[in-house]
Amino acid sequence: MTLEATTPGANYGSTASGSSFYAAMRILPRDQREAMFQIYSFCRQVDDIADSDGPRDERLAALQVWRNDIDALYQGHPPERLKDYVASVKTFGLKREDFLAIVDGMEMDVPQDIRAPDMATLDLYCDRVASAVGRLSVRVFGLPEEDGILLAHHLGRALQLTNILRDIDEDAGLGRLYLPREALLHAGITSNDPNRVIVERALPRVCLPLAQRAKVYFEQSDEIMNRNRRRAVRAPRIMSKYYHAILDLLIARGFNAPREPVRVSKVTRFAILFRYAFI
Repeated sequence: MTLEATTPGANYGSTASGSSFYAAMRILPRDQREAMFQIYSFCRQVDDIADSDGPRDERLAALQVWRNDIDALYQGHPPERLKDYVASVKTFGLKREDFLAIVDGMEMDVPQDIRAPDMATLDLYCDRVASAVGRLSVRVFGLPEEDGILLAHHLGRALQLTNILRDIDEDAGLGRLYLPREALLHAGITSNDPNRVIVERALPRVCLPLAQRAKVYFEQSDEIMNRNRRRAVRAPRIMSKYYHAILDLLIARGFNAPREPVRVSKVTRFAILFRYAFI
């Protein structure tokens, strides 16, 4: 499960307040809510490093410090900035490898900007920056192990692909292009220059299949949530419905340039929250 995404590439907005993430998490019991905001804070901080305009070697070094701090947390010597995480790690069984996977995902943008990755690399990126967040989150929500991991896999990818389709122009402004190379070539687009690709007339032939792939992931995640306790899936359900609404708006708008930003209306956001929060 990704967190609310307003920054390019990854999934972590400039503030939690007012986001779909904040709305979904505030309905949780206190210990779950605190654990989720700790996960959010961690993701925000490593994402800010990856997306900063500092020298690449300094950003790589800063991400390595985070890896060292995560190791120290699990070795029983948490640094000051992670001391509050000790209780959540113990209570919910949060896994070290998932925190480290998130750092690895953020690092994929640092040595050089991602431009038209092959599908396998894109899937790995989605797993690290989105599904790894989901694997931490489903433990907090209390889902069974197998279904929790499956939900993290499918919903994380659904949310991240939606982010990528929504943020095409914003990503290009940072020199990044997350659309898969195979899809670009299939549409007859041979360039990996983001600013050239985003004005290609064939771009919808790249984006629409990716949108359909995201829809399948949403459907698969719905199947998992439907067979689990409703209270255990309230928060991921809200996130799913919110992002599915974004995807529907993107498809309805189309992907030809120029593209107007899409935004889920307040009425729709309230309806989603009202329907799934108070169960």
